[in-house]
Amino acid sequence: MQETDLALITDAVRIAGRIASSYAGDRAERWDKPGGAGPVTEADLAVNAYLETVLRTARPDYGWLSEETEDSDARLNHDTLFVVDPIDGTRSFVEGSRTWAHSVAIVHQGQVTAGAVFMPLRDRLYTAAKTRGAFLNGQPIAASTREEPRDADILATKPAVDPDHWRNGVPAFRRAHRPSLAYRLSLVGEGRFDAMLTFRPAWEWDIAAGALIVTEAGGTCTDRAGNALRFNNPDPRLNGVVAAGPAMHAGLMNALQH
Repeated sequence: MQETDLALITDAVRIAGRIASSYAGDRAERWDKPGGAGPVTEADLAVNAYLETVLRTARPDYGWLSEETEDSDARLNHDTLFVVDPIDGTRSFVEGSRTWAHSVAIVHQGQVTAGAVFMPLRDRLYTAAKTRGAFLNGQPIAASTREEPRDADILATKPAVDPDHWRNGVPAFRRAHRPSLAYRLSLVGEGRFDAMLTFRPAWEWDIAAGALIVTEAGGTCTDRAGNALRFNNPDPRLNGVVAAGPAMHAGLMNALQH
């Protein structure tokens, strides 16, 4: 089922890319969500409607969790569900930039079994199925083997380099940033960056597919306290994320305050 599930979501994100790309990003109708939750556009909703229709028609017994669908406790009654971010990096989309992605994962009993992250304007399709490895455009990828945070290339937002997060000061790594969390995780799986950090609460739909890509690429992905990630929680937020190759992950966890 993992392979057929992966084929299903891979085909779906490719078509989602065509739908989103048909909207002129910076001219697409947009508005702000309540409570400072960020922007949403007509493209987000169009992609969400397509994905929900196609995926739930194909797997009517699966639950549904999406950034652009009002959440319901009904998903907690499903052993298996789709976890979806129709457009991860909406601000980038609105700006007319290329660094936004479609992220779709399948979660079974709290664990991700298949994931796809597609960046249509960069022609980058990351995929993974549990125990089957991780791939970029069909080619195997592997996480970095760098061991020490010093001089590492790490994707992190500015708050992550606040000294309060670190036991003995911030390690001298090189910080970079990308708007999409799913893309940041995928870049770690690809080995282009040694790690990614976010210490803020992270929505499951931003993380699920990318987390599987990291682990299937040989990396480690946990919350900020080093705990294993579990999905389909009543509150669909995780306690931050730390993703890296195993040795780098251990080094970062040793350096962090807990």
